[in-house]
Formats: sequence, C-alpha cells, structure tokens
Amino acid sequence: MKFELIDRILELETGQRIVATKAVSRSEEYLADHFPTFPVLPGVFMLEGLIQTASWLVRDALNFAPAVVLLKSARNVTYKSFVKPGDVLRLEVNCRSYDEAQSSFDGVGKCGEQEKVRARFTLCHLLDDAIVANTNATEAWREASRVKLSALRHG
Repeated sequence: MKFELIDRILELETGQRIVATKAVSRSEEYLADHFPTFPVLPGVFMLEGLIQTASWLVRDALNFAPAVVLLKSARNVTYKSFVKPGDVLRLEVNCRSYDEAQSSFDGVGKCGEQEKVRARFTLCHLLDDAIVANTNATEAWREASRVKLSALRHG
C-alpha cells in the first residue's frame, strides 16, 4: 500500500530547495489504528513526507531520469510533537548535494511555527531497466511524472 504524503508543492528551486504541504484529515485510513482514541500522523509518515518531498526535487533536478528514488539512510531524525487531524504539515527540504546516483538533504516538518520533525537523509536514484529498455515507456513515464509534479505545484 502506498500513501501519498504530499498534497501540494508550494516552492521549488531546482536542485536546491522544495517546500510542500500535507493536510492531515481524520478520514485517512492509517489514523483508525494509530491510535484509535488519539489519532496522530505516525512519525514514520512524517519522515516519509520529507522523503517524498525530496524525491520530487531529485526528479525535477535530474529531468525525471531516475525511475525509482529510495531512502538510503536517515540520520539525526527527531520528532518534537504530534501532528493531528486538521493540522497542515509544511515540509521544507534543502539539498546538500546530488548527482545521478544519490542525493543528500536536510528536512524539517512544521505546523505553523512549531517544529514537528527534523532529519538529515540520503536518497539513492535507480533506473528501472524495463523502463530504460523501452524508449516509449521512458518518455511516457517522464511525461506522467511531469504532469503529476505540475498538478502538485498548481493544485
């Protein structure tokens, strides 16, 4: 099961910085189990939101070349407070370095001025051989990714 943890991209400076938001709604299925009497966004989803945000920065910077962007490592992850239904988590990610194979970031998630999560992490970029082998599929995937990025930016 895949969760979309970005609703909108507010800012995008190619190869440098990206800011996105996630509005947490009581209707999200994972809140039924985490925790039933005190629903909150799971901490791992806060980190995943930062990773998904950074992944869009990578795709944009590398012209949608990597088919898969995965977490390689996460360090200094700190959780400061809960994110509850009704909160809007602002995900701010700054790129420390990137190349074709991997990228490193500093990220912070806030609700208003209150920091909720902070992390330093590295992503690895993979090419899918099946996509690369088929030029039409590669271009179709890139175009679909561009359309999705545009939709997130213009909401």
